[in-house]
Amino acid sequence: MVVSLSISPEQLQRWYAGNVRDVLAYARDGRKVRFPVSVLRPHVTHRGVQGHYAIVFDASNRFQKLVKIG
Repeated sequence: MVVSLSISPEQLQRWYAGNVRDVLAYARDGRKVRFPVSVLRPHVTHRGVQGHYAIVFDASNRFQKLVKIG
């Protein structure tokens, strides 16, 4: 599943400081996906989180990893 993310540093700061635990995104094919905000940490830059990411699931449809693809 591929999602495009454009999350500003300010948004991330609010999420980490508050009670937000999940990110809700829409895949390129229109499916809605929810994943823990904590999985974004390796992808945070001074610009926040920007780009296209593949979400990898296991055979039980559990989140495995988020991989930047562009």
